[in-house]
Amino acid sequence: MTLIRTGRGPNPLKGWKVDPAAIRHVGRDLQRPECILAERDGSLWSADARGGVMHIAPDGAQTLITQTVDGHFDLAGDAAASLLTGTLPNGLAFARDGDIIISNFGTDRLEIMDRRGETRVLADNIDGRPLGKVNFVLRDSRDRLWITVSTMINPWSDAVTPNIADGSIYLLDARGLRMVADGFMFTNEIRFDAEEEWLYVAETTGKRVSRLRVQHDGSLTDREVYGPSSLGTGTIDGIAFDAYGNLWATMIMADRLVAITPDGELLELLDDGDRQATARFEAEFASGKPVSFETMMACGGDVARWMASVTFAGPDLRTACLGSLRGTSIACFDSPIAGLPMVHW
Repeated sequence: MTLIRTGRGPNPLKGWKVDPAAIRHVGRDLQRPECILAERDGSLWSADARGGVMHIAPDGAQTLITQTVDGHFDLAGDAAASLLTGTLPNGLAFARDGDIIISNFGTDRLEIMDRRGETRVLADNIDGRPLGKVNFVLRDSRDRLWITVSTMINPWSDAVTPNIADGSIYLLDARGLRMVADGFMFTNEIRFDAEEEWLYVAETTGKRVSRLRVQHDGSLTDREVYGPSSLGTGTIDGIAFDAYGNLWATMIMADRLVAITPDGELLELLDDGDRQATARFEAEFASGKPVSFETMMACGGDVARWMASVTFAGPDLRTACLGSLRGTSIACFDSPIAGLPMVHW
């Protein structure tokens, strides 16, 4: 593995951990705030299971933006139907004009919505074949869209096993939609380094990050594992770089927040999981069979239950925000280092 050398001086994350007492919560009554986007003015945009996004203004005012409100999400009533079916806005990205690109994990398609809620489908098939479980979308500096498909298995919970590697990455650009890489273990969030030289891939059921070199034509080469071959308990979901070059990662099911340093060391920044529930999850996962939904439902902590993503926010990008699948607010805390600005910043 070729290591990245972004940082200058001592790494601010070495020896640092999140202080649970310093965590504050933003937003209220959110539904599946899996992915979060931040803007310079302090606004947060959170994926929402009602079929769109929740805009949280700097003063805390909330506005649900969706074309049609879907009321299927009810964790207390039917958790399986809520988390496995229906519209499930997941990964988000801003288009250059400010519209919101949505990877819909429930409808298996890539959508775009303006800030009034008008929505249209960008992609729902490839050569007449369904895309699969569309998980995340990332825009680069050339306005190309990079899309992850976690699995072709529905419900997605049946793919929570180390024995399936049917995840893929698609590229949507002026040439149209095409697959550029496959064979991933439940492809989840993806990120670029500062130069957009490498694309980093969270392989959820691989418990690892892989990366691929980005060629000018959008092809991906030189695939390799980045950092440890296993990030430990839980399965990796969301990733984000800070300005030093640390790659932060959320470990869903264990509700851990970790980081891979530029020299490949793994740091644990927060552990908020239920240790007994996590141990049951790990035992079932190691068996090779799909982990039962009941076992997964027992997992999680109190900060951001089923911790799914990390986003840097605030005018100086020093506020870390945690997205989750089962939380109703966004957990935030001060980071010792700023996040790496995303392309819309």
